[in-house]
Amino acid sequence: MMPTTITLPSTEQEIGPRRPGAIYQNIDGRFEVLALITNPSEAAQLLRRGSARWAVIVRDTLRPDGQPYAVGSVWTTSDYLIRAAKAAGPAAAFAPAA
Repeated sequence: MMPTTITLPSTEQEIGPRRPGAIYQNIDGRFEVLALITNPSEAAQLLRRGSARWAVIVRDTLRPDGQPYAVGSVWTTSDYLIRAAKAAGPAAAFAPAA
């Protein structure tokens, strides 16, 4: 019997379009992405799951008392993007000469 190779989805595929500032919705609620954690040890600590490779910190915008929390669920066809994340700006603001 030949060994089988299983290809895992990439981290980018699992995260999908969830970047800080994005809003997405699924059956569980409507979520604003506050932070994306791609450091596996940080993600594992936040999610209390040793196998975590990443985590997304979200806030449910449909709940007036929605508190931020970490999720590690992969992006699926049940999720849909309401607002894309804003593009990252320049590292330093430009100040015109006086």
